[in-house]
Amino acid sequence: MADRGDGAPPRYRDLPETDGGARSGWHLFGEDDSVGLLNLVTPAKAVQAAGLVRRGAVFPLDLASDFLDPPLFGRGFARRTTLVTRPGAALDDVHDNFYPQSGSQWDALAHVAFDRDRFYNGRTAADVDGGANTIDHWAARGIVTRAVVLDLAGAVDERGGPGTAVALTPADLEAAREAAGVEVTTGDVLVLHTGFLDWYATLGRAERVRISHRDALRAAGIEHTPEMAEYLWDLHVGGVVTDAPALEVWPPDHRREAWPWGFLHQVLIGQFGLAIGELWWLRDLVEDCRADGRWEAMLSSTPMNARGGIGSPANALAVK
Repeated sequence: MADRGDGAPPRYRDLPETDGGARSGWHLFGEDDSVGLLNLVTPAKAVQAAGLVRRGAVFPLDLASDFLDPPLFGRGFARRTTLVTRPGAALDDVHDNFYPQSGSQWDALAHVAFDRDRFYNGRTAADVDGGANTIDHWAARGIVTRAVVLDLAGAVDERGGPGTAVALTPADLEAAREAAGVEVTTGDVLVLHTGFLDWYATLGRAERVRISHRDALRAAGIEHTPEMAEYLWDLHVGGVVTDAPALEVWPPDHRREAWPWGFLHQVLIGQFGLAIGELWWLRDLVEDCRADGRWEAMLSSTPMNARGGIGSPANALAVK
């Protein structure tokens, strides 16, 4: 990896410029890399994260499997059936219609391309079919690192609430970081709390059905701009996770003339190789951070070891 001598990648403005004015992180970790910025989550980061555990307080970060009812973006609802293997003595169960990204999730680097047939590190769809950029590359490593928690719910509420298209700026994230009194270091995972899932829990059935369709959904998230891309890259985090549906403000702008900035996933995943987590349950963790004033925790996640997978349940814990 080409770096600046301190273990961090080059700064955004030192990256080569590519189509549409985006900067490219391709090949920083090698021609054959399928891990992306999670390469920055080193054994030293696991040791650092373990040092944050003081009380043994554990915060599961996955939603209940039926929380999003119906799932967003038209994804299917998993069905679970109990199987009687020996009457009165032993049971199994079977899950079908399982969408790994219908709840708390990771997006693999195969999830969104930078442009047509141009996935992270220059891979094609055929390369993805052959196993490039898929979730099993993360599963083989596991994820243990320091989480930095930023509470953006107040800023979102002031501008219309988490169920509206509130676009959070780098200045908003910096204000939350300064309020938390925390620094972001190379290889951290940034955790952004918008309050979306708390808001969703208040909705009636008809409204949940309506917003399950992508065209009807509105949600707060980071703005899709070059400035936000530069800000996130220069933090040198391994991933960014949120309780919102898409990390970035929804809806995006998929018009060709808006490419690549109309949908920031195209740059964050397709050019940077950033690990993105969405719809994580953050309320309990954030309430604890508010109570003890510590906005950092050990983060542990085990992506699903599904060869060729495009996403995974988060399978995540925060420990303080």
